Amino acid sequence: MNYIVKIKLILLGLACLIAIPASFLLYQHRHFKIPVVQGPGVTQVVQLSHYLPGLKGTRADTPVFILQGKEPGGKILIMANTHSNEPAGLLTAIIFIENAVVQQGTLYIIPVFNNSGSRTTKPGDGYPLYFDIKTPWGKRRFRMGNRNASPLDQWPDPDVYIHYPDRQLLSFIDARNTNRTWPGRPNGLLMEKVTFAAMELLRREKVDLAVDLHGAETMFPVTNCIVAPEKSIKLATLTSLTVKALEGFDNHVEPSPSRFRGLSHREIGDYSETLPFLLEAPIPFLDQPTGPKTVDLLLQGKDPFLLRLAKKKKLFVPYDESGWPMAKRVGQHCSVILELIRQYSRKNPDRAIKLTNVPRYKEVVAKGVGYFFLNPEKADKKKIVDI
Repeated sequence: MNYIVKIKLILLGLACLIAIPASFLLYQHRHFKIPVVQGPGVTQVVQLSHYLPGLKGTRADTPVFILQGKEPGGKILIMANTHSNEPAGLLTAIIFIENAVVQQGTLYIIPVFNNSGSRTTKPGDGYPLYFDIKTPWGKRRFRMGNRNASPLDQWPDPDVYIHYPDRQLLSFIDARNTNRTWPGRPNGLLMEKVTFAAMELLRREKVDLAVDLHGAETMFPVTNCIVAPEKSIKLATLTSLTVKALEGFDNHVEPSPSRFRGLSHREIGDYSETLPFLLEAPIPFLDQPTGPKTVDLLLQGKDPFLLRLAKKKKLFVPYDESGWPMAKRVGQHCSVILELIRQYSRKNPDRAIKLTNVPRYKEVVAKGVGYFFLNPEKADKKKIVDI
């Protein structure tokens, strides 16, 4: 065996020593279960495949929590983790699932919309695989996911993604992005099936409002806002003005672009009677000019490089030494959702939605996100749903 061959074998062995433990960690992450407690208001849990059987048995299938009031009324769908590297939406959804009690109307919640994306990570960016939220009874662990579905579940990527049905040309990676594949199709790519199933839910159940929870960089203009198409813009504006006047935080309105296809806030409105809204909360973790992508940055939103940029007025949100902690992001989502419901119900009393026991912005900021989580260890095992 010559010298060159020996060197190659040694390097191959070293590569295996690195790859095998890393593969095990990624396998654990992909199969990690997040237990969610069915709160007092949950009346039923179904899988998204209930609306499209073709999803059954795939990693794209995901739980849908239903909270139905005793009185008939309007209906709202809340979707989180469309992009699983924007976890404030997931935490908000769990607060609603574990606390909300609906008196009138029906609330549908999909806490992990892109289930595949929540079980992968972003190569090369050093994302943490997990993060912990402190609670009065200990810590609760969550998976940190990626913006797009895992290639283990949908592959290969096309050279160019051709959006259906408009045939707009999008980036190849958008084929795995569930905020580019709306309204979807039943026989399309796996992520197109996910968005088609959600459209079927909206159409069959005659859902009035749909809220898609997201997070955006502080350096991105469309952040800290409600994105809405023409049919939803009035309700979004009323909500924005009200939360600013009564609760003291900014949440401006951005119009949905009519020529950029595949977005939830565009396609839901165009292909159903539902009024769609997309909520963007600031997430400094996603900004490029930051320090290491640590759990602390994810949860506290504090970064010295962003602070320098803020002093030079390069950011699109207020930013100081306090950063943008998770409690502010989740609190904003809670208040905006509740205000959208209130404003809609006030204008449509025959389709009113009434619910209680969900905190608003100031309470979440004061007590912390984990204060509102139930302890899965103390809950009835029949009430646990793993996501």
